[in-house]
Formats: sequence, C-alpha cells, structure tokens
Amino acid sequence: MPTSIIDKLNWRYACKAFDHQRDLSETQVQTLKEAFNLTASSYGLQPLKLLVISNKELKKSLLSASMNQKQIEQCSHLLVICTRTELGDEYIHSYFQLVMQQRGTEEKILAPFRDFLLKEMGEMSPENLQAWMAKQAYIALGNLLTVCAAEGIDSCPMEGFHPEQYDEILNLSEKGLKAVLLLPVGYRSTEDQFASFAKVRRGVSDVVIDLD
Repeated sequence: MPTSIIDKLNWRYACKAFDHQRDLSETQVQTLKEAFNLTASSYGLQPLKLLVISNKELKKSLLSASMNQKQIEQCSHLLVICTRTELGDEYIHSYFQLVMQQRGTEEKILAPFRDFLLKEMGEMSPENLQAWMAKQAYIALGNLLTVCAAEGIDSCPMEGFHPEQYDEILNLSEKGLKAVLLLPVGYRSTEDQFASFAKVRRGVSDVVIDLD
C-alpha cells in the first residue's frame, strides 16, 4: 500500500469490479461515517444524510435502478448520499441551538447570522435550494473519495443511476430525503483490469495557474 497522500491518490481509481467475498471492517465503515459527518458544508448546515447499505438483497434490488452496474451488488457497502427534500426554519433554528449547546455561544451573538440564513434560505426557490444542496453532496463525495484512498478502501463514484427509483425502493420520501450520489466501497477484484491502468491526467502545469 502506498504511503504518501499523493501515492494514495495515484493508487485510487474508479473501481469497476469489487471482490464480493471481502467486506470492510466495522472500524473502516465507522471511519467513513465519521468522515462524512466532518465534511465541510456551506454555512455548516449539513443538509445531507448518508445511507450505508450492506444488506445483499437490498443492494441487489437496486441494481436495475443503477443501470445494472455490477459494483452496486459486488461492493461491501453501498453509500447513498442524500439531500433533504426541505430545509425549513425549524432545521435552521435547530442548527443554532446546536451551536449554542456545543460552543456555549450566546444567542444574541448568533442572532444576526441566524436571521440572515432564515432570510437567505427562505427566499430560495425549491429548485435553487435543491441545486445548492446537491453541491454540498459533491463536496461530501470528494471528501469520502480522499478518505477511502487514505484508508486503502476502493470506491467508485456514481452519478449514473435513477434517483427517483432509489427514492421509491428505499422509501426516501418518507424520510424527507432524495438520493443524489452513489459510492460503492470495498476491495477491488483481482480480475479488474482497470486497476492496472496508468492514471491519465493532464499534468499539474496544465491545470494549475500560479499567480505570483
């Protein structure tokens, strides 16, 4: 296993075939849960939830809704990143209650920021609010990909699935959630030829501009 973070990111690839006989440990899964919870989010609001699916029959039932991508069924755990269907005043108030509880910040200090967020979120159209929350989901996905690489966990980020079918199969509307992104995780199969392919990137000098 590579040691430096750059080596680990070079080791990472979008796993095309998982070893279905190998499962992640409880400690590894807990690390991914904690990493998701620690992901940065705009205003710190965390408008996301993570479903962690290990049940083999449930994963199999999601296969057709995932464009029959075999990683869904093969992986140790399927992570489903979801946004909330709503982000109302009550949720925002609960966030500031948490800030006061965990930091001991006085309500009068937080009030201007709270009132700003209530106005900002309240004026968003449902479409714009969903788009904003989806951006937070991509931040979480990027964080999980890096953590997986650092922990020697294989993964495959996926947009190619039918979210509305996931919502139905997993009863997400009853939970006030919508499926946005998928991340199967586990261990790569020795038969996955993509594991040995050289990583294709343009090069640092082509994608980074230094302004001195």
